[in-house]
Amino acid sequence: MNVHGPESMVQSQIEILPKRIRRNSRLSHLVLGCIMIVFSLVVGCGESQKTSSEVPETTTPVNQDALVVEDNNSTNETSSAVVETKPDLSNVNINLTADEIADGWISLFDGVSLFGWEANSETNWQVVDGAIVAAEGQPPGLLVTQVPFADYVLKAEAKLSEGGNSGIFLRTAKTPTNPAVDCYELNICDTHPAFATGSLVARVKPAREIKGDGRWLPIEIRVDGPQVTVMMDGEQVLDYSDETEAPLANGYIGLQMNGGRIEFRNLAIQPLGLNSIWNGDDLTDWRVVPESKTEFVVEEKELRGRGGLGFLETEQMWGNFVLQFAGKVNIASDNSGIFFRSQTGTDAKAYNGYELQIQNDVKEGDISQPANFGTGAIFRRAEARRVTSKDFEWFYATLVANESQFMVWVNGELVTSWKDDRTADENPRKGLRLDPGHLAIQAHDPTSDISFRDLKIVELPKLP
Repeated sequence: MNVHGPESMVQSQIEILPKRIRRNSRLSHLVLGCIMIVFSLVVGCGESQKTSSEVPETTTPVNQDALVVEDNNSTNETSSAVVETKPDLSNVNINLTADEIADGWISLFDGVSLFGWEANSETNWQVVDGAIVAAEGQPPGLLVTQVPFADYVLKAEAKLSEGGNSGIFLRTAKTPTNPAVDCYELNICDTHPAFATGSLVARVKPAREIKGDGRWLPIEIRVDGPQVTVMMDGEQVLDYSDETEAPLANGYIGLQMNGGRIEFRNLAIQPLGLNSIWNGDDLTDWRVVPESKTEFVVEEKELRGRGGLGFLETEQMWGNFVLQFAGKVNIASDNSGIFFRSQTGTDAKAYNGYELQIQNDVKEGDISQPANFGTGAIFRRAEARRVTSKDFEWFYATLVANESQFMVWVNGELVTSWKDDRTADENPRKGLRLDPGHLAIQAHDPTSDISFRDLKIVELPKLP
């Protein structure tokens, strides 16, 4: 849904008023006031209790598929380039089973685009036949995730041309300079004289020789605290514990081009270390925001909200984190959301936070056209590129919030990646909030009926 803001829409209505009305300033102001009241009632999610102190929001939602990614590293003067036209999203293939999705796995590659990645050099990364590819002759560089991950299991397949040089970088800086210090570099290079395929460069060699050139090499990596464990071809080849003075605790995932042709596919990650934020029995550690009209209850290990408008918020606050939960809309076209980095809710300011939208309606039956930003959107900021959830069915969501970057997966598929480039403000409805805030469950409508379970979160360690 295009949002131009109430003021611009009202102005367009004034322009079509009869001239005799526009000449009468008192009458035109009366008409303007009436139109503003009408628009305040019909525009936006969660607006039915708007107070007079709130400022109307006019941000146009981001078109995430017209993706231009630039290197933000101030030490690199060259402009990196991953430029995409909108792909055919009907061919999205995340290669995850229903059980894997329920277990918290999310895809890092949709098979058709580089959505969610950015390059740190001028390497021309492309999608070819369902794989991420950098052809021979390209300048060296990394393709890195737009958010960092701390503890996780990563699955991937890599295919390197004979004599080539590549790797997968773990907990890396966006532009690493020393693999012994600012990343864990899992090498893919059969011909490397010191740290061949299966090594962590400058740290440790594999337990046995691995030959991966010229074929698809299955890789599984577990990064958990100081421990890095690597499986290749289904067998463990490396088990490393970082006992240096400054073990890495958090960082980006990077795919390397360093010579020859390299291809990657079937990239997926399962975040580790998440802790439950709901005990499954009662509302301990949660509070109902004053003046909420929602009844929040626990039924058969489900946290359920009926009626609205209302909010249930956590006592605890989080800033940078990974959140996972299961949700279910129990009434057709219901509207809900999870608010995060929220200010404490009061009767006058119930919902001042970023909102992960829950709304499954689409236009013309096309899941790539959300009717109201779509489940997984950052409401008013960035539409979901596809609506992968349905009313009356459990869906699984993952939100990663890191500084000003937010990414949301629904049913294992990345649907939103948005960077908040607004000026700072303690209220996320008005500007960028980096400070920790509450999580809050919203039931939006008088007829709302929404369920949640398996709410889990982990704070992301500060990046080096």
